[in-house]
Amino acid sequence: MSRLNVNGRDHTLDTDPGTPILWALRDTLGLNGTKFGCGAALCGACTVHLDGQAIRSCITPVSAAEGKRVTTIEAVTGGKDRVGAAVHAAWVKHDVAQCGYCQSGQIMSATAFLKSLPRGKQPSAAEIDAAMAGNICRCGTYARIRAAVAEAARALA
Repeated sequence: MSRLNVNGRDHTLDTDPGTPILWALRDTLGLNGTKFGCGAALCGACTVHLDGQAIRSCITPVSAAEGKRVTTIEAVTGGKDRVGAAVHAAWVKHDVAQCGYCQSGQIMSATAFLKSLPRGKQPSAAEIDAAMAGNICRCGTYARIRAAVAEAARALA
């Protein structure tokens, strides 16, 4: 048995503690917004927040999340998260998504990055690129991703 707090709700899961968080979210809790990409923490499609930090859920075991808060794309873009709402609006404005597969991971990384900045700080293009470097976009919309993160930062200032 494993106990997880996901998106503010406590869950008791009948799953092996070594099971990656990704599969607990998708297969056990039915939260399918977090995607499986590479299974080796290289692409970022599976990014979620663990106590506010962006992590790769495909390699992080459920046991590492016990007693911590897991936040998924469903909570970040659900309208109640101020930073997530700004990122989501900027994503739409800049038409970031093409195939869309990597977008939940991209948004989760962007949201964690913006939350880590001092209030009102406007990140440079290099800072945005560094923060987003662990997320691969097969469609190559990196310029739009950078513009959307910058736009969200301005909206939050």
